[in-house]
Amino acid sequence: MSETKLVAQLRSTKGSPAARRLRAEGHIPGVLYGQGMSPVSVTVERRELRLALSGPAGSNTVLSLQVEGKSYPAVVKEMQRHPVKRAVSHIDFLQVNMNEEITVSVPLHLIGEAKAVLADGGLVDKAVDHIDVTCTPNDMPNSFDVDITEMQPHDVIRLSDLTMPKGVTALGDPDMPIVTILTTSAAEAAEAAAVPGEEGAEGAADGAAEATDTSE
Repeated sequence: MSETKLVAQLRSTKGSPAARRLRAEGHIPGVLYGQGMSPVSVTVERRELRLALSGPAGSNTVLSLQVEGKSYPAVVKEMQRHPVKRAVSHIDFLQVNMNEEITVSVPLHLIGEAKAVLADGGLVDKAVDHIDVTCTPNDMPNSFDVDITEMQPHDVIRLSDLTMPKGVTALGDPDMPIVTILTTSAAEAAEAAAVPGEEGAEGAADGAAEATDTSE
């Protein structure tokens, strides 16, 4: 669990024109809400948000959100992005109780290189990018790291194979594949499907940028 301070300002003006002005000035409009409190309209500086979410926990960082002298433990619940530029246009903060469970998506990272698979002409296919779990903010893992070094052709790593830290419960079907090995024929088909045109390549690049850049 990672925690860092982020200063927010109360937002008195609403509507699209006011939001556009804020974004032009380097601010992101947002709202803070949670159990037992009325929603509060806020703004945060784009640069400060980027710094706050630049640690290993990324968008799952537990923030100490400072609003008018009050401190709220909060996490990013949702970030809306410009459909083309992918810059964050609006952000929702959820106030959390550090002792109550919440549902979060934790990134899945593959570690190492499956040399036996590559030697056989296969491909390692990461079936999912995130694992949904329930845990308290204090127990929230930064990521799940899966070592694929010893994987062999036809191997499959399933959700149930992941070791959950204490206090963390995985959501979903335990038999769900999270890493699979594509054999030679399947690998060739996957590569052929990925080549057809530049549009598909650009779409993949946009998706990768969205998954890795959570701070704009």
